[in-house]
Amino acid sequence: MNRAEFIDNLAARLETNRAEANRALNAVLDEIKQTVSRGEEVRLSGLGIFESVKRGARSARNPQTGETVKVKATRVPKFRPSADFKALVAGARKAVTDRTSSAKKSAKKTAGKANTEASAAKKSATKKATAAKKSATKKATAAKKSTTKKATAAKKTATKKATAAKKTATKKVTAAKKTATKKATAAKKSTAKKSTAKKSTAKKSTAKKSTAKKSTAKKSTAKKSTAKK
Repeated sequence: MNRAEFIDNLAARLETNRAEANRALNAVLDEIKQTVSRGEEVRLSGLGIFESVKRGARSARNPQTGETVKVKATRVPKFRPSADFKALVAGARKAVTDRTSSAKKSAKKTAGKANTEASAAKKSATKKATAAKKSATKKATAAKKSTTKKATAAKKTATKKATAAKKTATKKVTAAKKTATKKATAAKKSTAKKSTAKKSTAKKSTAKKSTAKKSTAKKSTAKKSTAKK
């Protein structure tokens, strides 16, 4: 199994994608390498121990030339497998994996997710129905208010028109009465003036007649007086 295959299997176990699995693997390996490079041990139960050991100076043989060379003392990483790991490799016992439990967990998780989605859909449908009902109620209330306002406005308009018509009729009647009164007064004044004029003319005529009589009488007296002489 190479690294890519290992990451694929790890992603399947963790129920995640390859990028997350690769990140997790890198984090584990980096932590082991950093700890061992500091001279510390990493003990992983069920797997083994990662440690660094000191290797003393020694003589070695160059495989290409066969020449003997001296190797300096150094420290090298070492892995000591656990007894459980050794028994598993030797076939003394079967491996216990959590793939079955993982599948069950995955199925349970999927079912839970489906139930959650169904519940969310139901809640969404209920919310939509409630919102639609509220919207319809608001619209009906608004329409009722609008109708009431229109009826009230129409009633006020009709009342204003009736009041205006009544005032107009009253004004016309009042104006007609004033006009009739003015005409009657003018006719009365005209009649009075004519009567006064007639009286004045009659007085003048009587005065003229009286003057004429007096003049005739005077002339008759004068004639008589002349005849006597």
